[in-house]
Amino acid sequence: MSTRFDSVIFDLDGTLWDASAAITLAFQTARNSVDYIDNDVTLAQVQAVTGQPYEVVYERLFPNLPAARRDEYRALCAAQELKAAQDPGGTLYPGLETTLAYLRNRGYRLFIVSNCQLGYVEAFFENSQLASYFEGHQCFGTKKLPKSENIREVVAQFGLQAPVYVGDTPGDLAASRAAGVPFIFATYGFGQLKAAEAPVRIAQLSDLQAML
Repeated sequence: MSTRFDSVIFDLDGTLWDASAAITLAFQTARNSVDYIDNDVTLAQVQAVTGQPYEVVYERLFPNLPAARRDEYRALCAAQELKAAQDPGGTLYPGLETTLAYLRNRGYRLFIVSNCQLGYVEAFFENSQLASYFEGHQCFGTKKLPKSENIREVVAQFGLQAPVYVGDTPGDLAASRAAGVPFIFATYGFGQLKAAEAPVRIAQLSDLQAML
């Protein structure tokens, strides 16, 4: 990329780690505590909704569940998800810490903006022990704002002049565009984008070292 950036904002799930197996277990644990959900939640289903705004996930997985029941089940899942994110947590994508260290040493300021619930980024930090690399973060659960607004908030709050966003889904691309921030597509994550849609892409995190 020809542009000189001063900061890198990362998506979390599908970009920094894959916690879908742990989250699936959390859904199942919550399911076993109620008597109104008959179907199992599968790993494939969780991966299919990863990256969606937190409340939208439940609307898509349980479209026929009455709103009150869905809210109750979402609260049960929320507690289980935070526990699962802390332990066992997700699988860090290869080269993550090496790449974060490289970027920081090159002077880039690092951030996370995710569509997750409140407390999930902190759970990621606790599990991964990588909090020291990041200057700040924002998520859907804080103010229920769309990702584009959360990207804008981080940019404004920290006075970023030339940020770039790294994400793995079409929603990440759309949020970056809406926020006016260039986008790098992580092809190893959960989403798919054509080359014409997202021409700047990485096949692994270490690719950022050559790119930035």
